[in-house]
Amino acid sequence: MNRYLTTTLPYVNADPHIGFALEIVQADALARVWRLQGHEVFFSTGTDEHGQKIFEAAEKAGKGVEAYVDHYAGEFKKLKEALALSNDTFIRTTNPAHIEAAQEIWRRCMASGDIYKKSYEGQYCVGCEAFKTEKDVNEKGECVLHPNTPLVTLSEENYFFRFSKYQNTLLEYLSRKDSIIPDWRRLEAIEFVQNGLEDFSISRSKEKLSWGVPVPDDDAQVMYVWFDALTNYISTLGWPQGDFNKFWNEGKTVQVAGKDQVRFQSLMWQAMLMSASLKNTDHVFYHGFITSGGHKMSKSIGNVISPYELVDKYGTDATRYLLLRHVHPFEDSDVTWERLDEWYTANLVNGLGNLVARVMKLAETHLEGPVTGTPFLPEKYEALERFVFNEALDSVWNHIQTVDERITREEPFKLVKEDREAGKTLIASLVAEVRHIGETLAPYMPDTSATIIAAVSTNTKPENLFPRLT
Repeated sequence: MNRYLTTTLPYVNADPHIGFALEIVQADALARVWRLQGHEVFFSTGTDEHGQKIFEAAEKAGKGVEAYVDHYAGEFKKLKEALALSNDTFIRTTNPAHIEAAQEIWRRCMASGDIYKKSYEGQYCVGCEAFKTEKDVNEKGECVLHPNTPLVTLSEENYFFRFSKYQNTLLEYLSRKDSIIPDWRRLEAIEFVQNGLEDFSISRSKEKLSWGVPVPDDDAQVMYVWFDALTNYISTLGWPQGDFNKFWNEGKTVQVAGKDQVRFQSLMWQAMLMSASLKNTDHVFYHGFITSGGHKMSKSIGNVISPYELVDKYGTDATRYLLLRHVHPFEDSDVTWERLDEWYTANLVNGLGNLVARVMKLAETHLEGPVTGTPFLPEKYEALERFVFNEALDSVWNHIQTVDERITREEPFKLVKEDREAGKTLIASLVAEVRHIGETLAPYMPDTSATIIAAVSTNTKPENLFPRLT
């Protein structure tokens, strides 16, 4: 089967944060599992580079906007090496091919009668790049997602998208149980639609915002950043040509996003696809947020954790492990450096690392050569089909615990001295268990998996997999 997988595109107005690292590592684990199962996978990520927020951030930094977005796009590109990602492409919304695709979907929505122009005055949130209605603000009249950013009153003549036209069609789409994972996010989307959809603005005056994709046939307007950015999910496939048909129409599509994206990914984007007569996304998986010390991560509080800091301290595979196992896939999770240290030491240094060292030292000392056997065939990875990455890794660590308990109970280091052949048989059995663990870890901790498999194939004890913290 052809499988298409994409993350959201982070805004390039700040360095990468741990929340996006979670999202992209989750997506990478899925891509690796599917490839192991024999699927052809197209895995995409990239950066969102237009809009008022980026334009203002570049001005504040005293940089030209092109230089500004180039810098931060580079910072996100570096995640590929830092987190051992296997993405097939990295799309930037400033790419000429993406701009052409955004203009093409505009034309198709216009041809469907779903884009019209009108004068409008409303409260605009620069943080969201969106106009806000009463249900979108708190008791202070602030955007619920950006409570410390004052709303701006804008009066313009803009283009609007007939979102309201797709109320019933969206409810039909959302009635499919697996359209959104987890299910309570799907119910949240249904409730939003049932409360009534309002047409939304999809352009800004070029006079007030020059940094955006030009609206076709109207030099005075640029596209609203969400209309432009959402198109990346198909422009990355070369739509309207390229691999679009192979992976989107003929394949199974999965989008990975944060829980604050439900309105954009599962409603606005799906309505745009309907308007353009394109297939809807098969599944959208929404993860929770990462907090630290009970607070949202903030530079002012000083609790921001960078993925690059994690990699510097724990290493790439350990960082992947910490995000996949100890951050809940659906709920918000609180992460502190103290907890990270505890998880790393208990489960990697004293857990997996110690087990591999003990078993392979016994094998190196007492076996004449490598333990061979039937290669491990990729399991169904049923937990990953349900997007419960933590449960998938829990099962691996349960296996590690079972092998540790067996060593304690059967004492191979004693048995091999008392009955050499029986001891060698037991050690060979333990090596096979270690190989199985290593092969199972391939989608989650690829380098660690390769190291374990290499150690088994050469019958040698590897260097310490996970150094103790100093």
